[in-house]
Amino acid sequence: MTNYKCFYFTTESGKSPVEEFIDSLDYSTQRKFFFKKGLLEEFGHRLPYPHAKYIGDDIYELRFEGREGTIRFLYFFYYRNKIIFTNGFIKKSNRTPQREKELAIERRRLFLNRRGG
Repeated sequence: MTNYKCFYFTTESGKSPVEEFIDSLDYSTQRKFFFKKGLLEEFGHRLPYPHAKYIGDDIYELRFEGREGTIRFLYFFYYRNKIIFTNGFIKKSNRTPQREKELAIERRRLFLNRRGG
């Protein structure tokens, strides 16, 4: 069984938008995130809906409810067992906002370019 390891996307200047979003959340919501992250690290691609969902373009979402509302973290798989979180947001409609998905796609592209592929 493969164990996965999660990482947070960092900008060229060293900032981590995902960590900043986590820090902005209520403590109980943060605990839910770390619980779900643990499930993702244990099950990877096999983590089922409603915990995770493939949303296209090699992007997945980690899904849960927090005090703030419906929380989503977008991520992608890298190499064999690495998971890269690109962004997090509070969902306000039934669909994943296109701008959030596009941000995840762009951060994936930047990450892969920095790694040479």
